[in-house]
Amino acid sequence: MGEPLLQASGIRKAYATPAGQVAVLEGLDLEVAAGERVAITGASGVGKSTLLHVLGTLDRADAGRLVVAGAEVGAMSERELCAFRNRTLGFVFQFHHLLPEFTALENVAMPLVLARRPLPEAHRAAERLLAEVGLAERASHRPGMLSGGEQQRVAVARALAGSPRLLLADEPTGDLDAGTGERLFELVSELSGARGLTVVIVTHNQAIARSCDRNLRLASGRLIPEGPR
Repeated sequence: MGEPLLQASGIRKAYATPAGQVAVLEGLDLEVAAGERVAITGASGVGKSTLLHVLGTLDRADAGRLVVAGAEVGAMSERELCAFRNRTLGFVFQFHHLLPEFTALENVAMPLVLARRPLPEAHRAAERLLAEVGLAERASHRPGMLSGGEQQRVAVARALAGSPRLLLADEPTGDLDAGTGERLFELVSELSGARGLTVVIVTHNQAIARSCDRNLRLASGRLIPEGPR
């Protein structure tokens, strides 16, 4: 594996509730090498999504240090964080969050349009990505005309549109049947391998977790290494 792409140390995160503060992440440490695929598992409600949101700069930690692609993100303003996310990170969630009124092509092109790339260039890039995920012939279809697995493949293509260095996936197969989910992960692995992409995936699917380079379990606010693949 290469040099660390992601380094998190002493990460703490708590939320206020009517019963008081609830600690979710308690001095958590994580280092992920460039090109590595890391699975994070754990019981429901232990904070896996919270961790992914902190690592992806969608939420700020209460304490600790986070360095992604050589940049210390804790010191960035919200505007700087937004620009950093757009050029460095890709996200895939359990629910695809595709825009229902847009075609598959338009959904994939959207991050490039927001980055002010010329529309013809954004559409050409989206066409290439849809071809890579096996949906070239579905480019003009809206999400409601696609199966669940196809919608998630569009979401994967969209996540890759900005050529990110780190892909963060939060239960991307959770809304799919086992076979479709595992085929989707195989596609993500193939595409990330071809790009040298680093992947951190939250999953309940043990087969997917075992196929990653490392499997870490989140418990009591910290990450615990699981057994070898």
